[in-house]
Amino acid sequence: MCVYVEGSWKLLIPVEKYGDMLYRLSLSMLRNKQDAEDSVQDTFMRYLYKKPKFNDEEHEKAWLLRVCINVCKNKLRARKRHEYVSMEDLGVYDFTYKDFSIFDAVSKLPEKYKAVILLYYVEEYKVDEIAKILNISSSAVKKRLQRAREMLKVYEENI
Repeated sequence: MCVYVEGSWKLLIPVEKYGDMLYRLSLSMLRNKQDAEDSVQDTFMRYLYKKPKFNDEEHEKAWLLRVCINVCKNKLRARKRHEYVSMEDLGVYDFTYKDFSIFDAVSKLPEKYKAVILLYYVEEYKVDEIAKILNISSSAVKKRLQRAREMLKVYEENI
């Protein structure tokens, strides 16, 4: 919902409600604070421009998550095309070593597994909810979770 305040439109409710969640998702996918902030801003800009109509709050939340994931994927594609060195790559981390190793392992997963892991463990969605958000079957979500866990286990054994 947008509200007109002092000569400009403000995104109040969605930003307050979903801003932190979208930022965490973006940060975990992009591993860069500035890109994560840009992704959240781009997501809300699309929300403003598209002005979608939602059936309920869950539909709105799912739409924002899907758009945010797509924005992050676009940024990752752009990184592959253009040489990029982030501040994090230079050694400036806000994480403990344990947090970083887990975060690093998840960030190295292929996109389809990373999205499922983040939605399941970080955002605490149920399998059926993830299936709706990603437009895949519940069995596909379960299989992706299984394969992602296997990949993380292999990664952990190699450390």
